[in-house]
Order: sequence, then structure tokens, then C-alpha cells
Amino acid sequence: MYDKFINQAIAAVPPSGIRRFFDIAATMKDAISLGVGEPDFVTPYHIRNAAINSIIDGETQYTGNRGLPQLLEEIAYYMATRFDVKYDPRKEIMVTVGASEAIDIALRAMVGPGDEVLVPEPSYVSYSPSVIFAGGTPVGIETRAEDEFRLTPEALRKAITPRTKCLILPYPNNPTGGIMEKEDLEAIAEVIREKQIMVLNDEIYAELTYGGKTHVSFASLPGMWDYTITLNGFSKAFAMTGWRVGFACGPEAILSVMLKIHQYGIMCASRMGQVAALEALQNGRMNDYEDVRKMRESYDRRRRLMVEGFRAMGLDCFEPRGAFYVFPSIKSTGLSSEEFCARLLMEHKIACVPGTAFGASGEGHIRCSYATSIDKLSIALERMEVFVKSVRSGLPD
Repeated sequence: MYDKFINQAIAAVPPSGIRRFFDIAATMKDAISLGVGEPDFVTPYHIRNAAINSIIDGETQYTGNRGLPQLLEEIAYYMATRFDVKYDPRKEIMVTVGASEAIDIALRAMVGPGDEVLVPEPSYVSYSPSVIFAGGTPVGIETRAEDEFRLTPEALRKAITPRTKCLILPYPNNPTGGIMEKEDLEAIAEVIREKQIMVLNDEIYAELTYGGKTHVSFASLPGMWDYTITLNGFSKAFAMTGWRVGFACGPEAILSVMLKIHQYGIMCASRMGQVAALEALQNGRMNDYEDVRKMRESYDRRRRLMVEGFRAMGLDCFEPRGAFYVFPSIKSTGLSSEEFCARLLMEHKIACVPGTAFGASGEGHIRCSYATSIDKLSIALERMEVFVKSVRSGLPD
């Protein structure tokens, strides 16, 4: 009887493909989950302590809709000194409930019925559903391992139509770990200048790049500031997933519409979370972001372990340069991504995510998060090698 009361477009969106295998693994003794993209570090003590002290001091009220003024100032300083992009904290920055809210309200501020949003795939599971929730149409652009999962200007140009409103630029990338270097972004910028579409630049993994590569913010390129909404947050770099604090930066004309949605739907991000985020940035700039550096170095060791492990068992594995995921190819096993992950979980108690959770072009791959301990990763690789050998032994010669 409820069908007539339900928005059928939203009902038709499938549930997230990330949580399903994780939820099953949570019920299994001795299972190891490589599924959820969450740091295994606890939020640094000084950040937790700042929030605790604010609660003890009775700081439990709403903040302004845009966010704590001190935090907005710190975000402006962070963006200017870390990524060479300048924003006015009074007009061009807002604090959100995680970067996820920023994605949602940015799309709702820009996209309407008939508008198309370009989504490089494989990519984060929320992009396309958020486009649909905004009333738009997501258009996938396949990226390939042979291109290191970078978005190419040729593929972008081919995907643009008169209805294209926006491009989502998700680098460093979840799930592939691919990055876009300055020359790659400059080639994309040429297309944006010509076609004049907006860019939703998700930089949530900007602090997590490896091999001597540093992140380049798209808005820092000549002429791109006017066409870019930059999203970021504290979940990944500062191990603050549960605090739910993100932020958006961009032209006032669009930020003002995003703020209106935020005002009516959310009011403000948690004051305690904002206090913690303020401490993360203030302390960070005083000690050269030592917390972030230590976690990044640990991820880098795990990253190399995972790539070497997959290659040793005979699976092709692109070397990720960012985030904390590997995206090996399992095509040589003859199994689909879904079959591989289901059997691996049930037979060897290792939870990974099928590549198809991140778009159809993810078929033939699996995503494994290495944001867990070296010991668990080593055990997981041993079990996976046994599984791969068993699967191949059953393949026809």
C-alpha cells in the first residue's frame, strides 16, 4: 500500500555495496574486514581532549549555520598554505556534517531535472545516488588501469553534452587509489575552460598521497577557482570519521545556495565536532601536521605490503598513489567480482568489496582497504593466496 507514497526514483537506487560484506563479516568469528574505508587509528588525544574540555566548559549550543568563526578562519589558512587556494572565510567557506553532506548539498544547489553530472568510475558509491537524489542524471566515465585510473581529457570531452552541468573530480580516488598530477589536471582544466561546466572537487584524501607526490588542488590552477567547489573534511587525514565534520569552499554565489539547504535541513554541524576540528588544524599548523604525517607513513608501509602481496599471488595490481585502498584485478581467477568476494568471505573469512559497487567498470576488480594493522593484513594476504590457488586449481587448463 505504500508504493504510492514513496519516491520511486529514490526507491530504485540500490543500497550501498560497501557495507553488505562488512556486516556479514561482523557476525563471523576470526573474520578480517578489508571493506570499510575507515582509519584504524584513534583520533589523536589532543583533539579528543579539546572536545572533552569544551563540553565540560558548557559549550553545548548551536553554532552559526556556516560554522564556528575560528574554524572557518583556520580552514581558510589551511587551504591557502597547504594547497595555495584562497577563500574568504565569511562568504566562501562553510562547515558541513562530513564531506558527505557537502557532496549532497553542492549537487542539490547546482543540479535540477534534466541536468547531467559526469562521474569518473570506478569511484565512491555516493556520487551517482546523490545526483539522482538532486533530480539529475549521473553519467559514468570509465577510467582504466592502463591509464592509472586517471580521467583523461579525451574521455571527458566525449562525455560532455549540452545538458552537462557538472563534473565530479574524485582524486585521490576511492576505490582505486589513483591520483591526478598537475599536468593531468591542467589538461582537464583546458576542457573546463572551453565547455564552462562546474567541477565538484572531492579532496577528502588530499593528505594521503605517496611516493613523493603531493596533492594539487584543482581550484589552484589558472582560471579554475571560479568553476570549482572544493570539498574536504577531517575523517580520513585526522582519523575523525565519527566526528562528522567536513567543509566546502567555493564561489559565494553557489555557497550561499548550499548554505540555505544546510540551514533548513541541518542547522549546523556538531559544536563538539567543530571544536575538535579546530584543534586538529591549529595544532597541525604548529607542528607541521605531525599527526597526519605519522598516519600517512604507516599507510605507506601497508600499501607496499598489499601491492607486493597481490602481485606475489599472481594478481595484477595497480600501485595506488593515494587514499588507503588497493584495487587488484581478479580477472585471472575466472570469477566475477561478486563471486570472488562472496566465496572469499564464506570460505576464508576475509571481507572485501566487489569492484562493481563502484560502477560497472569496476567489474574484474576488488577493493581492499589497508587501513588496518600490518598483522591483520599479512594474515588476510595469506588466506587470499590460498583461496586464489584453490580457485585456479579448479580452472580448465
